[in-house]
Amino acid sequence: MSIERSQPARQWAATRPGDDLAQLAQKVAAAHRSFVESADAAGVRAVVRDSWLRSDRGGVSPDSLAEQSVLSGVDLDRYRSAHPMALIRPVIDKLLVEDLAESGLIVAITDENGRLLWVEGDSAAKDRAVRMNFAEGADWSERSAGTNAPGTALAVDHGVQIFEAEHFSRAVHEWSCSAAPVHNPNTGQILGAIDITGGPRVAVPEVLALIRATVATVESELRFHLLERPHLFDSETPRVEFLCTATPTIIRGGQPSPLQRRHAEILLLLGAHPEGLSAEQLAVLLDEHELDAVTIRAEVSRLRKVYGAEGLSSRPYRLRAPVNSDVRDVCDALDRGDLERAIGLYRGPVLPASDAPGVVRIRADLREQMRAAMLRAGDPGQLGRWLATPEGREDSELWAVYRAALDPGSTAFARASARIAVLDRELGS
Repeated sequence: MSIERSQPARQWAATRPGDDLAQLAQKVAAAHRSFVESADAAGVRAVVRDSWLRSDRGGVSPDSLAEQSVLSGVDLDRYRSAHPMALIRPVIDKLLVEDLAESGLIVAITDENGRLLWVEGDSAAKDRAVRMNFAEGADWSERSAGTNAPGTALAVDHGVQIFEAEHFSRAVHEWSCSAAPVHNPNTGQILGAIDITGGPRVAVPEVLALIRATVATVESELRFHLLERPHLFDSETPRVEFLCTATPTIIRGGQPSPLQRRHAEILLLLGAHPEGLSAEQLAVLLDEHELDAVTIRAEVSRLRKVYGAEGLSSRPYRLRAPVNSDVRDVCDALDRGDLERAIGLYRGPVLPASDAPGVVRIRADLREQMRAAMLRAGDPGQLGRWLATPEGREDSELWAVYRAALDPGSTAFARASARIAVLDRELGS
């Protein structure tokens, strides 16, 4: 079941006509305190509760915003001017921004990963928002900033409002926001999000309806661009396939091609370190003994020709946007608590032929995240699918959990018992 279908329609709006906003603000503030103190998420909408749980699992602090990965200067200008959302910015300006100069409201446009590309509107509101780093170039994905309208809209792929203390971080509790994702009208791929941020009046249903209407308009505009230029998005961020393959693959414009293992290792490691890595740090993560900084610089230079120079920064080496990859898809599904999708996406270990120390660690971390999620869920169907894989076949702990969830009179129970007996003998020998 998709996240969108699992939520009642009224859950996406923070308020309903006639609500006492002051009373509602007290209620959600009390719910937030209860969650922070005892992990009790009663008293809030399901979409907020689920987002708080994702934020908490992801290590976001409710007491302070994490130090964020920020693009600025020339890097930001180049990135956003090449981004598909730049095509529809004039429409958003006309529909939303032009009337907000003295309104106390701001409009934000993000990329598909939650990075703020443009923040416009009321000058005083923009200045206040900068104090919590709600500024152009900052990362406002759920993984970085916790529950917030643009980040949560991207996480659940649906328009949503977040009212005051429904934000996970206390630093954002004086704000309310409404946001919705924008899609490539041909493929359905998320391109970014449109957000209105301000005071409590932003959380009324009419503002969410306004955002949705704006999204419908800009997607129509994109469809017009695609009719004139069918290959408009062929230069979108390339996709990399890391899982269960001796030959990693890079896909650009729908065309797959092999990617050298060393280049795949570098992309994977930079994706896991958004703060960036020096040549010396990369060398240690790739090979603890034999690589030097000169070799790393040469490899990164060659990688730029394959991945795209606009996607990589130097000093330190870092990605200007997260790697679009199968590994990231699995991690996103786990962050959302969508274990069924994570199992379907997880085809096998990360770069199985690599013995680079940093890659080995990422491979083990992802495997353990999968195991931990399945141990928590205890669903026999999901466990059975995992235990049929090479990684699950030898996992005696999960076999025991699987058997405990089965009918003792079933054939599956007998097979699980036999497998556990074999593993016990092997461990005892």
